[in-house]
Amino acid sequence: MSDFDIGVIGAGSGGLSVAAGASQLGLNVALFEAHEMGGDCLNFGCVPSKALIAAAEAANAVRHADRFGIVVPGGFTVDYAKVKAHVKGAIAAIAPHDSQARFEGLGVTVIRAHASFVGPREVEAGGKRYTARKWVIATGSRASRPPIPGLGDIPYLTNETIFDLDVAPSHLVVVGGGAIGCELAHAYARLGTWVTLLEAGPSILAKEDPEAVAYVRDALIRDGVYLRENIGVVGAEAPGTLILADGNRLQASHVLVAAGRVPNIDGLGLDAAGIAHTPKGIAIDARLRTSNRDVLAIGDCTGGPQFTHVAGWQAGIAIKNLCFRIPAKADFRAIPRATFTEPELAQVGMTEAEAKAAGIDFRLARWSFHENDRATAQGGAHGMAKIVADKKGRVIGATIVGPHAGELIHAWTIAVEKRLTLASMAGTIVPYPVLGEVGKRAAGSSFAPKLFSPRTRKLVRFLFRLPI
Repeated sequence: MSDFDIGVIGAGSGGLSVAAGASQLGLNVALFEAHEMGGDCLNFGCVPSKALIAAAEAANAVRHADRFGIVVPGGFTVDYAKVKAHVKGAIAAIAPHDSQARFEGLGVTVIRAHASFVGPREVEAGGKRYTARKWVIATGSRASRPPIPGLGDIPYLTNETIFDLDVAPSHLVVVGGGAIGCELAHAYARLGTWVTLLEAGPSILAKEDPEAVAYVRDALIRDGVYLRENIGVVGAEAPGTLILADGNRLQASHVLVAAGRVPNIDGLGLDAAGIAHTPKGIAIDARLRTSNRDVLAIGDCTGGPQFTHVAGWQAGIAIKNLCFRIPAKADFRAIPRATFTEPELAQVGMTEAEAKAAGIDFRLARWSFHENDRATAQGGAHGMAKIVADKKGRVIGATIVGPHAGELIHAWTIAVEKRLTLASMAGTIVPYPVLGEVGKRAAGSSFAPKLFSPRTRKLVRFLFRLPI
């Protein structure tokens, strides 16, 4: 007989959701976590970074308040100690929701120790062994260290350590132009730090639509980030010198490495449990099952899309499979993502480039924030909505770059998931004036050439003579 019905390894977003759901459904659940409850997102990632970004947006608003007729006498200063307190306060406010006490209150047995499989359904943790009928691995990921000679010999920051700084960096060099690198580079620049952002590839945010990325690139530069793309780092020397591929040396007060993430699967004893894996993550099928059918894996540890919301979504699928025996599968067509620079950049479904690569017969619809009345009333905004639809008009992808793009992408996530058409989205009523009208107008613009064509005008003149 097993000690538990379900054993969950990892108390991040996905693991917590499985543990809470299964326990409230009446199952005996154990949750294993050796580090902080809430995982990377609460303690080192999403929550602290967004709190820092909020502070940076406030600083930027004050800096440019004069365009609204608001004058700040004598200018302003950034008190980094209070910024840090704001970040820590945001973590502290959310932490009780993910706390050990709360989950024990839900009936979950929380074991604060590293768990490692010693058999197909048995783990060792804290010197004891535990069995469960079913297991869920949700151990997340961590910042990777690129193979830069000498990098390990100098102090450098990751998303797990940068929020512990007591003093703002005087010169922050960010290695990596992905979402994390761009977000933190932009935030620190707005808080007054001299920031250099290095990207080894030809473009920051390489997976995103180049048209949309151009708006983010312009904003980074406009707000003081010294951006260098297509430049690699080939070495590092103490105390904080990076050697660039062009032979130049770059001296920094602080180096932030934001060059990708790797799954946390070391030390899990996966081979002992018969679980197939590679350095890129644990292999799973569409139902999130590993090669050991008694073990599921969700979130970053699988090597799939590395987003907190994906882990939470997969947790729901795992609950359906484990608790209700519903053969639920993960469909990755409608996974949204957002980069929280300003402007924000959000994407769901296929980009234009991906549709081309897939050989899909598609059409595009666009609309600019410059033509949005709410954006104009708020002082103007840079950006656009760009919609990708198949030949039948069904929405297969959407890119939004502009204010609150992360919020606006939700409607288009539903459109992609439910296979809605441009006509359906164009016919939706939205309040006036709102930023969301950008998407509606983009959808409607795709019909303009046909609607106002000579043929249609001729038809309208004929119909107009008929009685109503």
